[in-house]
Amino acid sequence: MAADEMSRTVPFVCRGWREAVLGPYCWAEIDLEQWCRRVNRSDVIDSAMRRLVRRSRGNLRRLSAYRLGNSAFSYVAISADKQYSRFTGMTQIIKVTTSIARFLNILQIPMSEVTDQMVEKHAESLSALTVLDISNCLKITSKGIESLGKHCKSLIQLRRNMPPPDYEWSQDGTVNAKVDESEALSVANTMPRLEYLELAYGRFSDCGLDAILTNCHYLHVLDIRGCWKVDINEGIERKCHLIQSFKSPWYDEYEPVCSDNGDDNDEDVDGVDDAELVDVDTVDESNDETW
Repeated sequence: MAADEMSRTVPFVCRGWREAVLGPYCWAEIDLEQWCRRVNRSDVIDSAMRRLVRRSRGNLRRLSAYRLGNSAFSYVAISADKQYSRFTGMTQIIKVTTSIARFLNILQIPMSEVTDQMVEKHAESLSALTVLDISNCLKITSKGIESLGKHCKSLIQLRRNMPPPDYEWSQDGTVNAKVDESEALSVANTMPRLEYLELAYGRFSDCGLDAILTNCHYLHVLDIRGCWKVDINEGIERKCHLIQSFKSPWYDEYEPVCSDNGDDNDEDVDGVDDAELVDVDTVDESNDETW
């Protein structure tokens, strides 16, 4: 069940369900993808996200959202520094450091406003990540990717699809575009355990692709659709044949590539009313007399 639906319906079923949804175990997986698309406001999204992450109390395993801002991203990571006390007997106090981010395995934040600086600052707190989606995050560059790779040693799946650039075509049918190997090299040099990799519309050439194929020995899915500066020479082609699922730069060339499994026909709304529905803290306080 999506997080927004859970917060606006479950608390009103009965007292027991309300108490359950206010506890941490209902929020081990927070999925706000569709709600974020409707709201389309980073400030409202960040506010709602902080409330729901706080509800997880260290049990968060999966976080999925669109248009996440620096504020919410930082909140997840900073929660690693929070300390909780546990009493044993009457005299001893053991301080237990509880990290929300430390147990976060899946982070899907396509189209977010998170910056390189914020990623570099907090990447160490995301060391448990195994699945990461930073597609269309235009403020994250090779620096942020490198920082994530250095600290997220368990990462096995990366989605880094980007919007199609404004290419110019020459008279001989080739693409005139500036080659940038930095992101591909960051992936190759810091994420050797990757099994699944999407880099649609990347600006790298055969050099970047060869580095990935050479260093990422566990790859069984590789998608480089739209990477038109890649020629795939004979040596690289042999390596690509060893990959179980390989989508070349020309595979489904005119089919949009994104990290969205939802319905594209959702209508945009103002977002304020939806945000209030996600505010389970308000539900908790305003309905005490009804129970």
